[in-house]
Amino acid sequence: MTPPTLYLFGSAAPPLFDVAKVIEAAQADGWDVCLGLTPTAAHWLRESLDGLAVLTGHPVRSEYRLPSEPDVWPGADVILFAPATFDSINSWALGLTQDFVVGVAAEAIGKGVPTVTVPCVSAAYARHRQLERSVGELREQGVTVLHGEDAFVPEAATDRPWDAALDAARQRLAGLV
Repeated sequence: MTPPTLYLFGSAAPPLFDVAKVIEAAQADGWDVCLGLTPTAAHWLRESLDGLAVLTGHPVRSEYRLPSEPDVWPGADVILFAPATFDSINSWALGLTQDFVVGVAAEAIGKGVPTVTVPCVSAAYARHRQLERSVGELREQGVTVLHGEDAFVPEAATDRPWDAALDAARQRLAGLV
């Protein structure tokens, strides 16, 4: 049996530096992981990209492919977008797809691919009313958004909600959420 494929997407926020541990945890749970990053996130991890590609067995992607290029990833069974910054959440909710991972996540809504996200924003961004609008929009379109007390708490948390995020992805795959 082929393992389910998890697209793990990340924006440039501090929890991104835990991505290798998240990949290993997902793989230990039986996932085939493909890592996609926003351009800034790829810049943050530039020295680790080759190692992350080896770890996942797939190229790390941060740009759209050319129409003439083959898709080098298997199809996604579930997408986990974490951390997702203020910009990524708002762009995604509005359908603004300049970044590869935001575009794939937006398209996943239309394709019915189960999707989970964990917003990671500063306390100031958390008070901006557009965040709640965007979170509400994504939820209305079927995205599981881990936002609030049981998820990333702006500027207060040293714990990252990776266990909860991976658990939500498992539940979405099983059709439980």
